[in-house]
Amino acid sequence: MRLTGPLRAVAALLLVGLTWLLASALFGGDSGSSVRSFFIAKHAEPTPAEIRPRRYKCGLSAPCPPKHLAFRLVSGAANVIGPKICLEDKMLMSSVKNNVGRGLNIALVNGVTGELLETRAFDMWAGDVTDLLQFLRPLYEGTLVFVASFDDAATKMNDEVRRLFEDLGSTAVKELAFRDSWVFVGAKGIENKSPFEQRMKNSKSSNKYEGWPESLEMDGCIPLRPPLDA
Repeated sequence: MRLTGPLRAVAALLLVGLTWLLASALFGGDSGSSVRSFFIAKHAEPTPAEIRPRRYKCGLSAPCPPKHLAFRLVSGAANVIGPKICLEDKMLMSSVKNNVGRGLNIALVNGVTGELLETRAFDMWAGDVTDLLQFLRPLYEGTLVFVASFDDAATKMNDEVRRLFEDLGSTAVKELAFRDSWVFVGAKGIENKSPFEQRMKNSKSSNKYEGWPESLEMDGCIPLRPPLDA
């Protein structure tokens, strides 16, 4: 009975010591580094959502094969946000470059070398369609034609303009109407219809913006043409 007091004191000291060792192992001290690292490692591993995907040219999700050009087209949003044309990670046309406008925004590219030839914006609401005809008629064989609409791309279109775009591989241009969104890549001398084309119809029942459909975005890889003398 006389030893009860001392035994209780010893037990209390042992309990305090064990508690301190456990706390030290978990939260501090060199002796707990392995334990801490176990817990930290569990929480430090990034989740799949936190892993940033690798970025390729023009923001594509995968690289293009050799001898292919990476591109991304974005049509304008309503009459507020301008279109974009990116090729091989170079922005050819955009509001930042201050070379886009209402109507059709067109970049011409050498289909053999990938070299930019010219960029122009054509006002298809109040402009002169003759300017667009003079731009499209003399294209050389193999010229790549990148098109992104902004605001209204169709009001000034006539039958000859539509036929010229059909010759470049377009199928949607026949039906292109007031304030439709349109992105297209064609080529002079193409034998088949272009696989790179999207059109969003202007419709009150489905428009994303009041009076305009949503913006279109399209990307892909275009094979370079072999030289004509190859």
